Amino acid sequence: MRTLKEVKVGQTCTVKRVHGEGALRRRIMDMGITKGVEIYVRKVAPLGDPIEITVRDYELSVRKNDAELIEVE
Repeated sequence: MRTLKEVKVGQTCTVKRVHGEGALRRRIMDMGITKGVEIYVRKVAPLGDPIEITVRDYELSVRKNDAELIEVE
């Protein structure tokens, strides 16, 4: 299983599944990160947290812990 956390800067991936449960999973999906959507990794902070991504033509920052819940291909 490959997660968003493992995707390198400059790469594009497609969401396969969002793991987690309850409010946490809902929050990720409310940000527009749903199955089948493309994510472009723009930047990673010097210490690795947060990760700056582009989803559905807008920019978003995601924590490393949340990125681990997003399965990609």
